[in-house]
Amino acid sequence: MSTTIVDRLDLAPIGLTELTAEAELLTRIDRKYVLPVDALAPLLAELPTGTRCLTIGDRQCFGYRSVYLDTGALDAFHSAAGRRRRRFKIRTRSYLDTDSCWLEVKTRGPRGNTVKQRREHPDPEGLAAGLPFVRAALSEAGVQPPEVLDLAPVLVTEYRRTTLRLPDGNRATIDTDLAFSTPCGVDRTGLPRRVIVETKSAHGAGPLDHLLWRNGHRPDRISKYATGLLLLHPDVTGRPWRRTLRRVVG
Repeated sequence: MSTTIVDRLDLAPIGLTELTAEAELLTRIDRKYVLPVDALAPLLAELPTGTRCLTIGDRQCFGYRSVYLDTGALDAFHSAAGRRRRRFKIRTRSYLDTDSCWLEVKTRGPRGNTVKQRREHPDPEGLAAGLPFVRAALSEAGVQPPEVLDLAPVLVTEYRRTTLRLPDGNRATIDTDLAFSTPCGVDRTGLPRRVIVETKSAHGAGPLDHLLWRNGHRPDRISKYATGLLLLHPDVTGRPWRRTLRRVVG
């Protein structure tokens, strides 16, 4: 299983408070790389000196559960599929090991960087009292949502994540055991032979990006929301991600 590779890394620890204070990175440049499971161990062996790993108690790998919300017409999905500058994504994210949940709104900044706004949220499955926050976040980002923002759960993703703090102060995450399901849980699929490495930097490419490039890995256009939706609903159009899906699922 892929989790055994990252369950315990021989890296200096960094606590959640220090990591958050040093590198909140809610406005950032993201690069995602989809790697075969067996490519991860050699990569971890070459991490830059001074890399630290988020550690809480004796744990370095944590369970995440995200519920993506969208309109009946899938406006959020299609805004990303069409690569619109004013695209958006709305989800609740539960941190399973700490029993906490946040409501998050992700939009695109003027330079194509990712802007994330979030607040604590009591309902992992729905929006409820969070709707005014969502509208305000979209408005601040210049996104014009549908007049009736009727959002409902569309997709659930579950995975295990290890978070790294790089020597330059930027962050990276390693996601394993990625699974997708419909909100009711009837249909389920996943990417058992793949891991997703995501670099998050305030500016340009960091040392981990260069390490990945030297090992022959290039950024992939992939979205957990789009990937899961297309895998569970093949009739949904999503041309920008089809090429990636053919490579990583085949």
